[in-house]
Amino acid sequence: MSTTIKAYAANAPKAAFEPFEYKAGDLRADEVLIAVEHCGICHSDLSMLDNDWGRSAYPFVGGHEVVGTILWKGEHVSHLQLGQKVGVGWFSGSCMHCRECMSGHHNRCSHAEETIVGRHGGFASHLVAKSEWAIPLPAALDATKAGPLFCGGITVFNPFFINRVLPTHRVGVVGIGGLGHHALQFAKAWGCEVTAFSSSADKEEEARSMGAHHFVNSREPDAFKRLRGSLDMILVTVNVGLDWSAYLNLLRPGGKLHFVGAAPPAEFVPFQLLEAQRSIGGSPMGSPATCADMLEFCARHSIAPVTEHFPMDKINDAFEHLRSGQARYRIVLDRQ
Repeated sequence: MSTTIKAYAANAPKAAFEPFEYKAGDLRADEVLIAVEHCGICHSDLSMLDNDWGRSAYPFVGGHEVVGTILWKGEHVSHLQLGQKVGVGWFSGSCMHCRECMSGHHNRCSHAEETIVGRHGGFASHLVAKSEWAIPLPAALDATKAGPLFCGGITVFNPFFINRVLPTHRVGVVGIGGLGHHALQFAKAWGCEVTAFSSSADKEEEARSMGAHHFVNSREPDAFKRLRGSLDMILVTVNVGLDWSAYLNLLRPGGKLHFVGAAPPAEFVPFQLLEAQRSIGGSPMGSPATCADMLEFCARHSIAPVTEHFPMDKINDAFEHLRSGQARYRIVLDRQ
C-alpha cells in the first residue's frame, strides 16, 4: 500500500513552512499508517529546521510528538487495531534484533529510525511508523494535549526509572520549561520532595503549582548554600551552560547529576565525584515499554503538559511563538 501525504515543509534552514505533498511509498508488513490529529512542536524541531546539528535534509517536514488514529496496519502487526488512538515520538523504528533492542532498550538502538531525521515527520496529514513505536494512548488522557508526552514527557520520565528514584528521595529540576514542567509533575507524583531551579523568579508560583515544594532563583549568589549535600538526583533540562560544579555540591553521597537537555561542553572537578561517589549521566528518551508506563502513570495521576494550540495551517505563527521564547510550555498543532 502507498499513499499521498499532505504536509508542511521548509525548503532551507530557517525558511517558512509551505504546503508540500509526497508519496509514502509501499508500506511494510511491520508498519502502521497514522492519521495525524495533533502534533506537538518541540525545540528539537526548531533545531532541525535551522540545521543546528548538521543533520537536516530539505524539504524538511518536522513533527515528532504525534497523536492520531491507525488507518492501516501491516500483516505482521497484531497488537494494534484499526481506529486505535496512538502516539509516536522521536523514534519511529528500531532494528528489533540488536543487543539493545533484545534487552528492552530500543531507545539505545544504534540503527534506530528518528522520526524527523532522514524522513518526514508529523507536520502532515499522515505519519508512517514501525508498529513497536506506535504507543496506545490510554482513554483517560486528553488526546489534544498528549503529543508532548511522547518526547518531552518520556525524556524526563525515563531518568526516574534508570536512576531507581525512590519516593523518599529529594529531586531537583533545573529549568522550568518544556521539559522541566513535565519533570516537576512526575517528581511530585513519584512521592519525592521537589526543588525547582530557575533563573526566572516569576516562574515560582507556576513551579509550585506543578509540584515544586521549594523554588531556588539560580541568579541569587547565596541560593545554593542551604541545599549543599541534600539532593539525591538533579535533573538538568536546560540547553545552556551553567556552573555544574556548584550543582554537584548539592548532591548527597551517591547522588546523580542527570542531563536530558542538550547543554554545551562542560568542565567539572573529578574529585567532586570521588569524594562522595557522585555520578554524572544522561539518557535518550525511553523504550516503548517505558513510554507506555509513563502514559499509564499520567492517566493515574492526572498529569498533562501545559499546552498552547495553533491550527496546523498556522504552523509558521506557532514557530515564531516558539522562537520568541514565549511558549508556556508546549505548543501543539491541531489538524482541522
